[in-house]
Amino acid sequence: MSIERMNLTRRRFMSNFAFATGALATGVGSWVVRADWANAAEGPIRVGIATDLTGPIAFAGVADANVAKMVIKEINDEGGLLGRPIELYIEDTASNESVAVGNVRKLIQRDKVDMVLAGITSSMRNAIKDPIVARGKTLYIYPELYEGKECTPYLFCTGPTPAQQCDDLIPWLIKNGGKKFALPGSNYVYPHTINVYARKLIEAHGGEVVFDEYFPLDQVDFSATVNRIISNKVDVVFNTVIPPGVGPLFKQLSEAGFLKAGGRLACVWADENLLNVSQPSEIEGMASCLDYFRAVTADDPVSAKIQAAYDKNFPGKILFAAGSAATGTYRGLKLWAAAVKEAGKVDRDSVAAALDHARIAEGPGGPAEMVPGKRHCKMKMYIAVAKGGNYEIVGRSNGLVDPKEC
Repeated sequence: MSIERMNLTRRRFMSNFAFATGALATGVGSWVVRADWANAAEGPIRVGIATDLTGPIAFAGVADANVAKMVIKEINDEGGLLGRPIELYIEDTASNESVAVGNVRKLIQRDKVDMVLAGITSSMRNAIKDPIVARGKTLYIYPELYEGKECTPYLFCTGPTPAQQCDDLIPWLIKNGGKKFALPGSNYVYPHTINVYARKLIEAHGGEVVFDEYFPLDQVDFSATVNRIISNKVDVVFNTVIPPGVGPLFKQLSEAGFLKAGGRLACVWADENLLNVSQPSEIEGMASCLDYFRAVTADDPVSAKIQAAYDKNFPGKILFAAGSAATGTYRGLKLWAAAVKEAGKVDRDSVAAALDHARIAEGPGGPAEMVPGKRHCKMKMYIAVAKGGNYEIVGRSNGLVDPKEC
């Protein structure tokens, strides 16, 4: 995936999502998708989606908006919720927290949505959670994998946590990579926090963190860090550098001979999108741990059905992938729908009380359930390795994995 592709323009977003799926523009960065039927007595239930439709991680945000559109249409086609149709209100957060805060306020104050599903980066979540939850008095679902420690009332997390991603992966890396780790990351909350968790696991299992280092989000020259990795004979590079730097980092490591010397890459947010950032030879053997990989569809009919539906509705290069929060978006909307059905109403307190223990029997990667009192989600987890430009599943959890949060 080129930097040009990742920096989707607003025009390209509209051609890939809004026009193709019947979303109506209601202002700059604003769209609405209405059901094709109505309940005049009570009116629609309104769901807000705020995500990065433009900016450097638009490839992820557009996928999340696509998934929301797909799931809401499926619910509407089955009669909606409580006999009412669902309207989907979409706002572009543009990978910019100040823009996001204003657009989230639109969802709450102008559109009067009943729930907001929003955010990819942790910095975005931290910027918009107060306008949604505290000032907006609205239920908030955060769909992305993240660093943990988010225990705000009325904020529910439906992506993997450090415990779910690292507890099995770190021992696997030590066994299948080596004991000497380097932890390069981008300089924001997610890499700093998850690396603290990873370090404790590495050391508890007899490994060593040679160094950790953090870089500006736009850094693309990693020559000094690569030299440090090679000279210290690091076995495993546990990466939390994000785009646009991740591609150059992996390329420079490959050119320095890290992989040829037996080194192993690891990146817990690495999904099918990252396979397109680098040449296959530059990431051969890279390990990841996520709640879903496309390879899961080979023996999971439910995942295969969900993947096929997405591919049919949204063909092209905007992928249904776990690291982009697409799976957390799917899971979050389905859990919310189950909670609304149980509550029999849509006010925040009633739905939150039901969502606290909501569960779904089917979803991407398997079933899922909220941990009562914790506002985080149990789910199946998979360890996968990049081979020849695809992922191969090399490990699966025994049942649903506890997030160990809050």
